[in-house]
Amino acid sequence: MVRKYTRSRVGSMVALLGVASLALVACGGAKDAPSSNANQSGDAVAPSSDVLEEALEKGGELTYWTWTPSAEAQVAAFEAKYPNVKVNVANVGTNTEQYTKLQNAIQAGSGAPDVAQVEYYAIPQFSLSDSLVDLSEYGFGDLADQYTPGPWSSVTEGDKVWGLPQDSGPMALFYNKAVFDAAGITEAPKTWDEFAEAAKKINEHDSSVYITNDSGDAGFTTSMIWQAGGHPFSVEGTDVTINLQDEGAKKWADMWSPLVEDGLISPIAGWSNEWYQGLNQGKIASLITGAWMPGTLMSAVEETAGDWRVAPIPTYDGTAANAENGGGGQVVVKQSQNPELAAAFLKWLNNDPESIKIFLESGGFPATVADLESEEFLSQTPEYFGGQEINRVLAAGASDVLAGWNYLPYQVYANSIFGDTVGSAYANKTDINAGLKAWQEALVEYGNAQGFTVTGE
Repeated sequence: MVRKYTRSRVGSMVALLGVASLALVACGGAKDAPSSNANQSGDAVAPSSDVLEEALEKGGELTYWTWTPSAEAQVAAFEAKYPNVKVNVANVGTNTEQYTKLQNAIQAGSGAPDVAQVEYYAIPQFSLSDSLVDLSEYGFGDLADQYTPGPWSSVTEGDKVWGLPQDSGPMALFYNKAVFDAAGITEAPKTWDEFAEAAKKINEHDSSVYITNDSGDAGFTTSMIWQAGGHPFSVEGTDVTINLQDEGAKKWADMWSPLVEDGLISPIAGWSNEWYQGLNQGKIASLITGAWMPGTLMSAVEETAGDWRVAPIPTYDGTAANAENGGGGQVVVKQSQNPELAAAFLKWLNNDPESIKIFLESGGFPATVADLESEEFLSQTPEYFGGQEINRVLAAGASDVLAGWNYLPYQVYANSIFGDTVGSAYANKTDINAGLKAWQEALVEYGNAQGFTVTGE
């Protein structure tokens, strides 16, 4: 379902994570700024791609907010090619931390970057508040066929293009083969029933070892519901329906809850020092996550190098089914004083082969069709993964992603309160379904308070 937002129906929205509310501009209303590209009759005229080349030739200075490890190398390559442009790279924090600072700058009317990294789930909140440049004005709509459908749909709204995909996150099972072998598990589980049995075997073999970790993570939960065929968020204009007890949501919660209740899942929080230690020491035997994970494992989990392998994500009945987990792109913020130059930089960043090569060398997983189909990419055999052609597994997973998923138009806020609702089920080792119901109640109440018409089922 294509996300459509009617700004005139949403009077205001509480900004991300408690920041003051941001007034939304009515579509086509008197408050809309006049187009910088218009003919004498006032009709908008899409600038040609020459505008971007002219901007690069003229040059200028840009600010780019990102936490991508390849950013410095990409910018160095860009500046070497376009010496008249200076790009200042700033890491102001990862995801939510950056989004809060970005929203503060937008609210203040100054201080925002020209280009910002934004994950797919967060893009609707910024596009809804009229804070992003519609890149279709610069011909970005013509690039659609160059990206896989999932990431492209996440940066577009009808004919509008709010960003350009950088990576994608089809899910897979990353597992420590040495730990699995020690527990008598000779091959990766293909179904969730097999995964549950493997969880028992691993913990019975060594009670200090767990098949994976999960302390209650909103992104993991939504991806797992997606992979189970769930559609808990339905969005049409400002009408939102939430059903965190639909068939897919219950299928996942009914499968995962017993593992949590029986203590077969490590309660260590992802990305914590304990998490890295657990992976390095073989105490966390697998990760169910997005295809961008190899870079993190290779750079930060060195003690178990050579032991890791990649397998398709387990399914419920053996039929291939997948979801995205993480991933995002870059956007041009409307506050930019030089949107043409910002758009030109963004196009190079996520569409130029030189830039994409640098990104892939840092462990990124592409959203570009050409790279996913490239034999050079598919045939890589990293020693870290025992010489396995892991990209063939990950690329196949991208083709199995289920269609029709929607995030909430206030997903950043939704994720921020996950720990207060579903998180308690993890802490108390109780049924996750009860936590999902509590999360739904809070999301319905919040959405209605922001001017949406939200119904819970």
